[in-house]
Amino acid sequence: MQRLATIPAIVDQHAEDAAFLWSRRCREIDGPLLGELDIGRIDQRLDANLEGLFASGEAAWAAANARFSDYHEAPELFVMACLALHWGLEKPLAAVIEAAAALGETGIKGLSGAIARTPREKLRPFVAKWVDSKETMLKCIGLAALWHYRADAGPSLGELAANGQAEVRIRALRLAGALRRRDLLPAIAERLAADRPPERLAASLAACLLGAGRMALPILDELLASGSVPPGELIDIRLLASAGTSAKTWLQKCLNEPSSRLPALAAIGMLGDRSIVPWLIERMREPQFAYAAGLAWRDLFEVDFNDTDVFTVNSASLGNQFAEIEDSPLPMAERATAWWDDGRGPGKHATFHSMRRQRLAAIRASFENPDLPLADWRRTQRFPAWM
Repeated sequence: MQRLATIPAIVDQHAEDAAFLWSRRCREIDGPLLGELDIGRIDQRLDANLEGLFASGEAAWAAANARFSDYHEAPELFVMACLALHWGLEKPLAAVIEAAAALGETGIKGLSGAIARTPREKLRPFVAKWVDSKETMLKCIGLAALWHYRADAGPSLGELAANGQAEVRIRALRLAGALRRRDLLPAIAERLAADRPPERLAASLAACLLGAGRMALPILDELLASGSVPPGELIDIRLLASAGTSAKTWLQKCLNEPSSRLPALAAIGMLGDRSIVPWLIERMREPQFAYAAGLAWRDLFEVDFNDTDVFTVNSASLGNQFAEIEDSPLPMAERATAWWDDGRGPGKHATFHSMRRQRLAAIRASFENPDLPLADWRRTQRFPAWM
């Protein structure tokens, strides 16, 4: 870390912008609104700000620390972690890890994001130490590094999957499934009966990735009925792991249950059945279902609806009954009808794959091919900054 001549206001702006851009990336990276080009634009701006910080030496570290003092949040920690990992200095990195530990899961998220943006060669001196550490926090960030680079921990992955801390086991289970570690299937099957719902969900996904979806489906049903984990990811996995007809039957049951109706509606577009378009448009007219119907609509078509007039960010424009809805953007039923009926449907648009669609495609491909490791769907496409 060098002491260089810098302009403080510019360094501060780099730190602020880097935190903001990473936060926005986190919100959109698995979502239905942006595709790899859109995320690529965010990545280029984020990398430009990080490069400015890397070139600013001690001034960058001071600016990042000052922001973290004001905002003890994951985005500010992410910036500090990027600097510490880029320089590879033990003392700053130890300070970041200590700060992350105080934040808990939020801190791990910020550190994990920084690890994902750090070249493999800069991580190499640390990862083995983290994985072999007795500290839960260090094991978690070590497994985060292995996950981001789809690297195998070898025989120790089985030990990590049986670790005494659930946070470690969950990350080890995810990695075992992604890497097709069939030798760990007995351990994964055992964790299907774990006490903590998030661990059972991680074990269920790993089992599906290892070709043992039949044993995982009842667990997913139990988790959904209990309401103990966020339903969105769970329903996605359940549908992808089911055969066509049985998936439709299962989803219809979810639509009939008040507790699962909204997430089931949001996922119905995954089935690809466009005969539901009239029914889906009617759901757009109902305030309690409009946002979920919009999500299903985006799944149903490989179209960038940001370039159409089907959605609005002004909920009040849909009527007083929609004015209090905070979820955005919302679909407009009349415009959706016009888009579908007046010859301006999917055939009039270039194919668009949202980041959510890429995620689902990666999981589906791995479910269908037991020899295919889980792809990194979070790839982005770069282009010259002036485009």
